[in-house]
Amino acid sequence: MLAWFENKWFSLASLSVLFFAIFATAWTGSPLYLALPIGYLFVILAGVNWKTAYWIFLFTIPPSTQISLAGDTLSLTLPDQPMMWLFLAVFGLVLARNPKAIPQWWWRDSLVLVVVVQFLWTAVAVIFSKMLFFSFKFLLVKTWLLVCFFFFPLWIFREKKDFVRGFLVMLVPMLLTIIVILIHHAILGFRFDEIQHAITDLYYNHVDYSTVISMFFPLLVFTCWPLIRHRNVVMKSVLIVVILIFIAGIGFAYARAAVVAVVFALVVGVAMRLRLVNLVMPGFYALIILLMAYMVPNNRYIEFRPDYEHTFMRKNFVDHVIATFRGKDMSSMERLYRWIAAVRMSKENPVTGVGPRAFVYYYKPHAVTAFRTYVSRNPEQSTTHNYFLYMLVEQGWPAMLLYALFMLVVFYRAQKIYHRFKDKFYRCVTMGLTMTVAVGFINNFFSELIETHKVAALFYIPVALLIILDRKSKEEYAAIKRGEVPVVE
Repeated sequence: MLAWFENKWFSLASLSVLFFAIFATAWTGSPLYLALPIGYLFVILAGVNWKTAYWIFLFTIPPSTQISLAGDTLSLTLPDQPMMWLFLAVFGLVLARNPKAIPQWWWRDSLVLVVVVQFLWTAVAVIFSKMLFFSFKFLLVKTWLLVCFFFFPLWIFREKKDFVRGFLVMLVPMLLTIIVILIHHAILGFRFDEIQHAITDLYYNHVDYSTVISMFFPLLVFTCWPLIRHRNVVMKSVLIVVILIFIAGIGFAYARAAVVAVVFALVVGVAMRLRLVNLVMPGFYALIILLMAYMVPNNRYIEFRPDYEHTFMRKNFVDHVIATFRGKDMSSMERLYRWIAAVRMSKENPVTGVGPRAFVYYYKPHAVTAFRTYVSRNPEQSTTHNYFLYMLVEQGWPAMLLYALFMLVVFYRAQKIYHRFKDKFYRCVTMGLTMTVAVGFINNFFSELIETHKVAALFYIPVALLIILDRKSKEEYAAIKRGEVPVVE
């Protein structure tokens, strides 16, 4: 490897990158080109030690921002998205060098099987898509998200120190983004109608922001705190401050779904301890089915249509919540408008859907105008605001049912892992990761953010880690049965 660095072609390439960055910066006046040498060094690092590069990549996810290109027709998140492309290439090279790099036990896992089938069905939906270009882009994004956040953890998280390192490299930059946003929001008086300005470009919007920090929150309270509560007072005090900052971030994000999601995660956590979590998701699905059975016959849902003139966005969060219960909140009624359109639209393409990222181009003729609100023109081209319907309308019934099955299997497996472990560290990690997925599930019941880079990281990495922990728990259990490992309560 040292000989490679001493090669004259390597020196020439390095100097070329440096001079091009300087020239491009001077020519265009854009300082973005100065990042080229840093990117070049990262590529070299990935070639030398891709595991170290992966930790750096995780660190960049929370502060990564989106920039628009080609007149706002294309977008890119920097610096993490180019890193994902690089790791996609590394993934291919690793498998090409050693096709057995991914062990058989991983491929035989039921969760991996569901994820693989989901991906294959997405490919099928893309083939039959009515908007092939946008659907193919979706498939590409899904590919590198799964590679980076679902497959790479298998090679990265091996020991307890890896779990601790992963927690810290995500916590520190995320905490800094929350502090920056809280300062901006404080300057604006913590006003409900100013939260989007306070977020700046760090997150897509306040929903994305609240989803990310609420998903990480259980790891602080239900994983980190139990593990350090008997440590020194300084460490505990620092964690308490961090938790309070996260609570402030969630509260001042003014996102109702994030608060409901945290409460749901608490329910899941208690149910896991009582060995009742297998009832949570079936109960949730049964409730939704009963609600649909009540609303759909005889078009009973029409009775809940909004008053167009009095359904608008409030400037105060308390009024916003009150308006929600009264059916006069614009965002809630707009969700109903999209949900109804999605259900009606799904009847035309029940098996493969209209194709990923195609909903926004076809849903309006299927909408019920009685539920129209001031934002129904949808200039931002947002979609269904419900991940189940998102799957149903764009990828058909198989995709929606696979997602429902996926969530059932996650919680079923998590409970078994939690009670199989005797090691306190891994028990706490299992609890925190499961609650993180639970928070993500509820947030995505009111949105569709799993294919965004920050939420995807906090959704797929915990699932991948649960699969790894399942393997570890079985090994620990077998060792205890052989009398090789002491029971740690």
